[in-house]
Amino acid sequence: MSGLQVKIGLECHCQVTSLKTKMFCRCSSDYRGKPPNVNVCPTCLGLPGSLPYLNRRAVEEALKVALALNCKINRKMVFYRKNYFYPDLSKNFQISQYDFPLAVDGYVTINVNGREKTIRIRRVHMEEDPGRLVYKGRIDTSPYTLVDYNRMGIALIEVVTEPDMESPAEAKAFLEELRSILEHLEVSDGSLEGSMRCDVNISIAGGTRVEIKNISSFKDVEKALAYEIMRQRNLLRMGREVKRETRHWDEVRGITVALRAKEEEMDYRYFPEPDLVPVEISDDFIEKVRSSLPELPSARRARLVEQYNLTEYEARVLTADKQLADFFEKLASIHGKPKVDCSVVINELLRLLNEKNIEVRDLKFTPKEVADLLFMVDEGVVSWKSAKYILRRMVETGEHPKKIAEAEGIRRISSVEEIEKFVSKVFEEHKGDVEAAIKDDKVIHRLVGEVLKETRMLADPKITFQVVSKRIRELRAERGLASA
Repeated sequence: MSGLQVKIGLECHCQVTSLKTKMFCRCSSDYRGKPPNVNVCPTCLGLPGSLPYLNRRAVEEALKVALALNCKINRKMVFYRKNYFYPDLSKNFQISQYDFPLAVDGYVTINVNGREKTIRIRRVHMEEDPGRLVYKGRIDTSPYTLVDYNRMGIALIEVVTEPDMESPAEAKAFLEELRSILEHLEVSDGSLEGSMRCDVNISIAGGTRVEIKNISSFKDVEKALAYEIMRQRNLLRMGREVKRETRHWDEVRGITVALRAKEEEMDYRYFPEPDLVPVEISDDFIEKVRSSLPELPSARRARLVEQYNLTEYEARVLTADKQLADFFEKLASIHGKPKVDCSVVINELLRLLNEKNIEVRDLKFTPKEVADLLFMVDEGVVSWKSAKYILRRMVETGEHPKKIAEAEGIRRISSVEEIEKFVSKVFEEHKGDVEAAIKDDKVIHRLVGEVLKETRMLADPKITFQVVSKRIRELRAERGLASA
């Protein structure tokens, strides 16, 4: 039973955050943090007599995405009305696409644990975002529902995959690659709340397809799929039916809950939007957009490996976040030691970003300040351990590394005379270890550790070892002893 085949398909709703206005009207698309229901007009509310008009820039941005996903572009694009009654759509239908989407038959290559796999893209189409529903507590126990229409009408690009993924890890990898592509295209900013939402379709051999709606983070997609696989397998083990239904992911409880029976396409009563004419997409327009495409993540990964001698893994970690890759390349251009710079960005800076749950854009310093810190290490002003501490303080305060080092008395002690003073103190306080070191060279390392501790790890370890070893040799000579 544990080997039952899992099939996962995703419907990814990606906001076009590069636009300043909504898809079919001139209302501002900057709705985050605004009071409820202020970025609205008769058109996006669907009031009688209002007419939608298509945002040309939205088509260009959607076309960029379709081309980047290796899709075939349809020369004729038609908008449809998707009819359903739900509070987040005041006009009771959503302007979307059906028979004539923007593009079809694309693909994306993902990498999971070093294994590459191609995920087919069924279609890429355009539609408007619904409003946002707000509940008191949980969706299934809330005594009422509030609605904010500020988001309604925001331009969405929907990317629909074939059911080619077979594990939560593959689904997460696909979403990470899609987000990277969107960010490199500068079409959508995945760090913004609600900018990427995902509907998950999952089935297990012997069962039927279940949809989980509106999951807003990659981690939650992975968790929801893991839970749903376990739930469906348990039902099949008990000989019970897996119902074809739409479910909601409750991230607080870590479970999916039933919302309603799964709709069929006929339930939406699609028909062409009578207020919008079909859009003809010319070859010239496609080639113009294609020529404007920037370097995409796959090409950038190959270049990072070739140009900076990075590993495939390092290049993949960097390009998962365009801002992180940009930060690295700027740092490498200033400091000039790509392998070191990559290690600092991936192993130190990225760890701090994850720990504090912030994005690269939230940093109060630039790659130039990190380069200054690394130059301090190169010049022996601070140790690597001190540099890691200073970088943490930079993330917390935004201050220049030299200022932090001066304010907190952080400097690398490399003067033999200064280190000898600390060695004398340690030898006086640890006479037992000194006697042991005279007999056994291995104990010298213990004394070196005590000196480093006394200097708060600021003393140069190599010079400290030399000073301590010399002092022990002198004591042996005084006693007429041979080296241990």
